[in-house]
Amino acid sequence: MKVRMQGIHKSFGNVKILKGVELQIGNGEIHALMGENGAGKSTMIKVLTGVYTKDCGEIFIDDEQVEINSIKDSEKYRIAYVHQELNVIRQLSICDNIFLGKELKTKQGLLDTKKMNEICKEKLSQLGIGHLSPDTLVGDLSVGYQQMIEIAKALLIDAKLVILDEPTAALTNKEIENLFEIINKLKLEGVSFLYVSHRMNEIFRMCDRVTVLRDGQYIGVEKIDAINEEKLVEMMTGKSIDNLYLKEKVTLGKTVLEVKNISRKNEFKDINFFVKEGEVLGFAGLMGSGRSEIMHTIFGSTKLDSGKIFIDGVEKKINSPIDAKKNGIAFVTEDRKEEGLILDFDIKENFVIPSLKKFLKGIVVQESQISNKIDSYIKNLKIRTSGRDQKIKNLSGGNQQKVVFAKWLETNPKILILDEPTRGVDVGAKKEIYEVINELKKQGVAIILVSSELAEVIGVADRVAVIHNQKLVKIYEGKNITQEEVLKTAFLGGAE
Repeated sequence: MKVRMQGIHKSFGNVKILKGVELQIGNGEIHALMGENGAGKSTMIKVLTGVYTKDCGEIFIDDEQVEINSIKDSEKYRIAYVHQELNVIRQLSICDNIFLGKELKTKQGLLDTKKMNEICKEKLSQLGIGHLSPDTLVGDLSVGYQQMIEIAKALLIDAKLVILDEPTAALTNKEIENLFEIINKLKLEGVSFLYVSHRMNEIFRMCDRVTVLRDGQYIGVEKIDAINEEKLVEMMTGKSIDNLYLKEKVTLGKTVLEVKNISRKNEFKDINFFVKEGEVLGFAGLMGSGRSEIMHTIFGSTKLDSGKIFIDGVEKKINSPIDAKKNGIAFVTEDRKEEGLILDFDIKENFVIPSLKKFLKGIVVQESQISNKIDSYIKNLKIRTSGRDQKIKNLSGGNQQKVVFAKWLETNPKILILDEPTRGVDVGAKKEIYEVINELKKQGVAIILVSSELAEVIGVADRVAVIHNQKLVKIYEGKNITQEEVLKTAFLGGAE
């Protein structure tokens, strides 16, 4: 199926989001849609899928002009949208999820469970996961399998265009490879894909062409084999981004955090490391190796089974995030939407939560002080927003992440834990986040960086700790920090 959008405009009130953008997807093509957060990608997708109605412009399916004013319209034209935040109901079975709202009935008006199970098995087999039972609860599946269930929904409507929004953000390496196999298989069957991701390596590996948006405008389309990463970044940002990873050299101070033999059953065992003032200690390892679990325990979200935590050389009992905050620990979690922000609150309300006591005079909240502070962070962190009163859910991913940074920086942490700080963040916002990290190093903050992007860990961290099978097997530093060595240790482990 061929899809063409041209001259698409969309505004909300007086704010113009899309300004005459265009997109052309070929039959059986994997087409990337790229741009910085706030470039208009999500709005464009929502116009194509009928979530939003375009103000003007034209949409063509196989050269025939069509109107798409609802999700039902987009499904009629065989367009399916697999969201970044998966739309599965964990308490229902695989079959119930796939047929939700599309249940089959017998002539007597009863649910045709037998027929639905048969079709469900057929779709699962088509995706190479036929070993799963249609009766399995979706909540018992890994995120990778849940994503397969979302794609199975697309197959149910015989989708000819599947939109994938950051499809690998929460997948393990094995699940990513499985997903890529499925995409290539369906491509050979004539299914087209619109692929939205900030992961450059995936774009160059999987896609045929790329369309770039910037500030709500169409910048251009290029064949993947006719463009390089530098040119793509320049199209997205309007400028060349040299030296993405600028690692500041600072004089390290005293050891701020040290953990000795910390363990938590089934999550990690006998972990030992330290981090100094002005240092970035990176953590690499496969998803599920125990990296994030270690950080949650240091922050008090989960409790230690054994081992000790020392801050400034003094043993501390950290049994809750409140304890952690009292001891100068801040934590930017990997799941900002579930753990880092309240989406229905505005920027100001989210910002003040960890540091409210600072702005109290007796029992009176000093509103003007809070406003001045958040306005300062909006300026210094380059948060793109209409103002401090804008709802968090209406910000792009990169700007949401900057709000998380702002609220924790206001607590003046001595130890800052960053778990996947640039996940779902465009390249321009990434550079800005790295600049914040470098500035914090100069201020003597001890930083722990957990990331699935190996180039990020190596490019930003002064030392790199590798976790393999729930154990810290090696710490690399200096010239020994190479992608090959870190990757090999992450996969195979090594001498402790």
